[in-house]
Amino acid sequence: MGILTALVLVVIIIAIISTLLLAGKGDEKYGSSTKRNTTNLTLIYAIFIPLLFIALGIFIVFFT
Repeated sequence: MGILTALVLVVIIIAIISTLLLAGKGDEKYGSSTKRNTTNLTLIYAIFIPLLFIALGIFIVFFT
């Protein structure tokens, strides 16, 4: 259980650092490409939410 906790903390730290590095870069064309951005975000959520639920189910079945 300690290894899983450490792994989660490492992933969280990497996510925070990546977010902060990307936040410094602005995109001047962001407002004009709203439709494309919305489509991309929808696809990302449509792919990752089911994967996260599957991973959660595997975790619950095998590690609890």
